[in-house]
Amino acid sequence: MLSVGVGPFSLSIEHLLLVLAFIVALLVGALAGRREKLPISGALADIFLAAMVGARIGFVVRYFEHYQDDWLGIIDIRDGGFDLVSGLVVALVLTGYLLWRRTNIRRPLSFAVASGLLTWGFTTGVIALIHDQTRGLPDVALTSLSEQPVSLDTIGRGQPMVVNLWATWCPPCIREMPVLEEAQGRYPGVNFVFANQGEHPDTIRRFLSEQNLNLDHVISDRQGGLGRATGSQGLPTTLFYNAEGNLVDSHMGELSKASLARGLERFHASHLKPSSPKEVTNQ
Repeated sequence: MLSVGVGPFSLSIEHLLLVLAFIVALLVGALAGRREKLPISGALADIFLAAMVGARIGFVVRYFEHYQDDWLGIIDIRDGGFDLVSGLVVALVLTGYLLWRRTNIRRPLSFAVASGLLTWGFTTGVIALIHDQTRGLPDVALTSLSEQPVSLDTIGRGQPMVVNLWATWCPPCIREMPVLEEAQGRYPGVNFVFANQGEHPDTIRRFLSEQNLNLDHVISDRQGGLGRATGSQGLPTTLFYNAEGNLVDSHMGELSKASLARGLERFHASHLKPSSPKEVTNQ
């Protein structure tokens, strides 16, 4: 499962687990501090917010080269760019500081933070185990824009593959297309596949022409089989399969150059040799 539908919205499973862990921490903290009448919700909120900011800063620092031509992208968190290690370090440092300075809330705050971390770690581990059972290329009915049957296994040809689930009516899908198109020309050792969800090939061709997009592997998933097979409830969703056909990473939501670079890091370096600037231009 990659995402969960909540009414008209979809949340990635990673974000949902973070929210769940925060709620557990709030509940445990409220119960632990009830006897002494010590509310710690404010302290927990400060820790959570600081962790998110720290995780974003850590991500931007790590992939700073991809933001040099898009300074506003640094604060655009829609790309889902957060560095887990940086966020955890900031959370633990701030927790330690609060435990040192505010001795009266040490007990409830310790219980709350520990409960949140355990909840997040356990649920993340369970989801990872589930993903391990469904990591191969989905065997679903797909067609080319000429309505001929195709399969992801055939397109792969022993190379890593980035599969983008998208639709013409999806604004974030449209915004990220130039990023994927540029990467398609830059990394010839990676197959970029654009699996449209639920639309007629004529609609897809018209959209590509209007947007002046030159994409190599555009396929039609009229029945939405890829979304169901991978547990994706929202668009856009991008799946990263290695050369052996195993799912090694996924991203729900709009991709930036930085978040795409993070996904591509999961592939072997030999497949990421960039084309020369002349070759990219000719494509």
